Amino acid sequence: MNTEAAVAFLKKNWLYVLAGALVLFLAIFLLLRTRPAVDVAKPVRGPAVEAVYATGTVEPVHWAKIGPKATSRIVAILAKEGDAVKRGEVLARLDDREARANVANLAAREQFQRDEEKRFKELFDKRLVSRQQYERAVSDHEQALESLNAARQVLADLTLTAPLDGKVLRQDGQAGEVVTNTSVLYWVGEPDKLWVTADVDEEDIPRIKTGQNVLIKADAFPDQALKGEVAEITPKGDPVQKTYRVRVSLPADTPLKIGMTTEVNIVVREEQNALIVPATAFVDGHVWALRGGRARKVKVQVGVVGSQTVQIVSGLNEDDEVIVYPPATLKEGKSVRELASP
Repeated sequence: MNTEAAVAFLKKNWLYVLAGALVLFLAIFLLLRTRPAVDVAKPVRGPAVEAVYATGTVEPVHWAKIGPKATSRIVAILAKEGDAVKRGEVLARLDDREARANVANLAAREQFQRDEEKRFKELFDKRLVSRQQYERAVSDHEQALESLNAARQVLADLTLTAPLDGKVLRQDGQAGEVVTNTSVLYWVGEPDKLWVTADVDEEDIPRIKTGQNVLIKADAFPDQALKGEVAEITPKGDPVQKTYRVRVSLPADTPLKIGMTTEVNIVVREEQNALIVPATAFVDGHVWALRGGRARKVKVQVGVVGSQTVQIVSGLNEDDEVIVYPPATLKEGKSVRELASP
C-alpha cells in the first residue's frame, strides 16, 4: 500500500483505528493492574544471628540503697552526690531524741533488773527465796536486756552509714524533711564496674548461657551497637512476671551510665558467611521467588532465624530473587512485577 492509499485508508477508517488503539492501551493497562507490584531482594552472604531480646537497666555491680527503718525527721545530710565514702562512714543523721530517751529509761530498768537478779541469787543461795522466785528475777532481767538491745538498735538505725566503700551515686532528701521506712536517701556503689540487669522471658532462659555475647542498644547512643557478655543468670525467677534476671557485664570503657535503659540482644546462635534473606520473605517454611516474571513458591531449609534476617541452608542460591513482603493473596505462578518496574 503506497503512502496516498494509506492516508486515504486512515481518513476513511480513522474511527476504527482509534478504537483499536484504545483497546490495545486498555488491555496493556489492565494487564499491568492485574500484575501485583512486589518488592524483591537477592539473598546475600553475611553473618546470621539469632538473639533473645530483653530490656534492662545499667547498674553498678556493687551497690546498695540506704534509708530509714522508721518514720523520722532528717537532722543532717553529711554526704552529697559524688562524694567518696568508706564502709561505716556516716551519711546522714535522723532525729534521735526520743530514741535516746527511751534507751536511757530502758538502761536504768535493765540495771535495776540486773541488781535484782544478783540480789535474788544471794537470797536463793541462802535458801531465803524459792527457786521459782529466783528464776522469775532472771527472766525479768533477760526481758529488760532484750528491750534495751532493741532500743539501742533503733537508735543506731537513726544514723545512716555507708554499707560499702564507693561513691554516693544519688542522694535524696533535705534536712528537716520527714521520711518513712519506704524512703531511700542514698544510693552508694562502685561507678567503675557496671553491668546491665535485664528481665528475660522464662521461655527463653534455657537458651541463655554465661559467656554469650550481647548486643546492646541505648537511646543515648542510637547509632552504636554496644557490646557485653552474659555474666549471671539468677536461679529463681519472678513467678508473676514470668521472667528471670540476667546480668550482662560491660567493658571498662563503656559509654553507658548508671540508670540508663537499654535493649539487649543476647546472641544464642551465630553463623558466619551465611546465605540470608529478609525475615519478612520467610513464610511458613517457604519463600516466594520471582522467576521469569512469575511468583514461585519455594520450600527452603533454614538455619539461624533472627529478627531481621533468616539463614537459608537449601532451596535458594545467590542468583535468585525473593519477594520481601509477599501478599497474602499471592498464588503459585501468578504474574508479578518488581515494584521499581513500570
